[in-house]
Amino acid sequence: MPFPVSDVDRTFYAERLADFLPRRMIDVHTHVWLKRFQKESAPEARGAKWPARVAAENSIEDLLDSYRLLFPQQEVTPLIFGFPSRSIDLEQTNAYTGQAALEQRLPGLLVTTPEWTAEEVVRRVREGGFLGLKPYLDFAPADIPSNDITIYDFLPPQHLEAADAHGWIVMLHIPRAQRLKDPLNLQQMLEIERGYPNVRLIIAHIGRAYCLEDVGDAFDVLRGTERMLFDFSANTNGQVIEWALRTFGPRRLLFGSDLPIVRMRMRRFCQQGVYINLVPPGLYGDVSDDPHMREANPEEGEQLSFFLYEELFAFRCAAEAVELGPGDVEDVLYYNAARLIAAAGSS
Repeated sequence: MPFPVSDVDRTFYAERLADFLPRRMIDVHTHVWLKRFQKESAPEARGAKWPARVAAENSIEDLLDSYRLLFPQQEVTPLIFGFPSRSIDLEQTNAYTGQAALEQRLPGLLVTTPEWTAEEVVRRVREGGFLGLKPYLDFAPADIPSNDITIYDFLPPQHLEAADAHGWIVMLHIPRAQRLKDPLNLQQMLEIERGYPNVRLIIAHIGRAYCLEDVGDAFDVLRGTERMLFDFSANTNGQVIEWALRTFGPRRLLFGSDLPIVRMRMRRFCQQGVYINLVPPGLYGDVSDDPHMREANPEEGEQLSFFLYEELFAFRCAAEAVELGPGDVEDVLYYNAARLIAAAGSS
């Protein structure tokens, strides 16, 4: 068993999720890797540091066991990819993902580095049986400061051209401190939408808009787009999800989890535009130096359930606010991804 399930968790699931979730779900955002892929020495990760506190690895067996523990009434199919970090051996994590996808008959994405040529990317996708690419800001050139990274620094035009030629999925985690509202991010997202019409672009985490302040005018800027999709992985902000639903409709949102990160016990809130993960005291070590982490008091800590449950309950609140019907909910949680994967697989 990869983690324990408590009575608090069972109650949360039974009272807030069980009657809402469809029987089948597709999770478009999951990581699989083994701790033996960790490099002995590697540069410091450019993303948030707190996710590393949750799990040192996530084997394909642990991932599938997680669904059985978390969703006893659902059948969940993951779209898998490796852990996108320079601290993890890229060759090993991609080989493991490809093998796991083949053996379990699951869709997978290739974690990429911008140094590869288009020909190299095409070869790796074909040999690994992948449906597309998972670029990540960690792989941008090391001499670029974290807050100056652009999308094209880790998702270069030659990779986009290959993805466009083959109709691949591209799972994009946008960079920069302003997240979704960053003007350059928005400009480049629109360029990808218009310049590479066959790319099946997914904006992960609704553009990392975990607080309302992260949105800015982004939804107004992106309102005229027709193809880009948004997953709400690791996003527990029901107001942001509601805003996305009202802007783009239920056919352009996807369920993603970010497992194993969302096995974390927590509840998220925003303070002056910064997201804070409230966690049980002592469970994730000393969190005093992390601006995104705060410990609950012992009594409150005992009532905290899984990040993933909080995420799906936020989606439920948003769905009810915009009066989605059961068919719309099933689109977001299953059919949108099913159509996406089938189309990418036929390219």
